[in-house]
Amino acid sequence: MKIVKLVCDGGCSGNGKDGNLGGWGAVLVYGDHQKELYGSAKETTNNVMELTAAISGLSALQQKDIVVNVFSDSAYVVNCFRQNWYTKWQLNGWRNSKKEPVENRELWESLIALTHSFKEVHYYKIKGHLDPNKKADFKKWYTKFNAANGLNYSEEAFLEIVRLNHLADALANKGMDEIR
Repeated sequence: MKIVKLVCDGGCSGNGKDGNLGGWGAVLVYGDHQKELYGSAKETTNNVMELTAAISGLSALQQKDIVVNVFSDSAYVVNCFRQNWYTKWQLNGWRNSKKEPVENRELWESLIALTHSFKEVHYYKIKGHLDPNKKADFKKWYTKFNAANGLNYSEEAFLEIVRLNHLADALANKGMDEIR
């Protein structure tokens, strides 16, 4: 079975303020092949950029009979799928647990549809901005990553995900830099 890694990140400089800039980055990896994607937007939010990164990464995949492992530092994105928030939203007429309209509904609908268009998609939370040179922190987050995600990644495989997370973050910043 073909397994693709998608590591995505989004960010927003001045999140919640007028005139802010957002960027997103996504890295797709299959075997020795790697594809980098990025983009930007003005007057956006961090959550919109996180969603856009995942949507853009999944949209770039042409083959649907594959397994996609999505790694994100966004609890907003990961928890939605890991805890099935979207199922509850749909049952409640796109209202959240506070009975308020779900923010970014159109993006969520797009991401949900894309997710269900593949054979399997798994979402995994990664600690953002992790410095692998800080050995104690790295070990702690490596252990937490495997425990929280039900995985048994080697330290080397985890280090690769951390490296790709840094790259996705750099791509998001590149997107923002291009519209400054």
